Amino acid sequence: MIDTHIHGDARSGEDFKEMYLSGIDAAVTCAFYPYKIDNETVLLNHLMRILNYDTKRAKEHGLDLKVALGIHPANADTNSELIYENIYRWIENKDIVAIGEIGLEDLTENEYAVFKRQLDIADETKTNVIIHTPRKNKKEVLDEILNILPEHISPEYVVIDHINPNVVENVISTDYTLGLTVQPQKMDKYEAISILDEYGFDKFLLNSDISNKESDPLSVPKTVRELAKQGFNQKDIDKIAFKNAEKFFKF
Repeated sequence: MIDTHIHGDARSGEDFKEMYLSGIDAAVTCAFYPYKIDNETVLLNHLMRILNYDTKRAKEHGLDLKVALGIHPANADTNSELIYENIYRWIENKDIVAIGEIGLEDLTENEYAVFKRQLDIADETKTNVIIHTPRKNKKEVLDEILNILPEHISPEYVVIDHINPNVVENVISTDYTLGLTVQPQKMDKYEAISILDEYGFDKFLLNSDISNKESDPLSVPKTVRELAKQGFNQKDIDKIAFKNAEKFFKF
């Protein structure tokens, strides 16, 4: 199994061990600094910690931790040029599987500028992006994201994450890959399964988004096991468990 969106820097080694023992072989850890930053060096240190430290911690417990790095909208108020320079370097060195997570939250001027610049870098370098959609005002923000994307990047490189039953109709007819997050206060496994049951398995990735907030590091295997318990086709289960992720991220 592959958990396609976590924040490994916020989690313990014990979580990595539990994930591995539950059948998760790999996970994609994304950038998000949960505190106010006004210094780009602090943000760069955070990103470097993910790349050079958290990957090693996970490996000690058997988990292959892939890395997505970028500027989360919550961190969009820093001077970003230093981060952009490093994103280019990480892509060139094949250190990262995506730029992420990026997106919009409060629809500020800085968020728009940082989001569009990172999309342009991704399009220029043919790099995947993991796009954040917020808990609050999700539909409004998602509409803004959907207006911006066609002007900056090809759909083949995009996963729009944290899609839930309230907004899936807005994106299901697009060519984007869609992320389903099973996390307390976001969506439970039964809601995720209802989406898969209605719309099929081909467009979706599955993740836990474990972070500094209330999370379940085993939500991916719990959802996969529930799919099996309910009698879904094993080939479809394999798509959401790992095959779609392998195809999108080119593992």
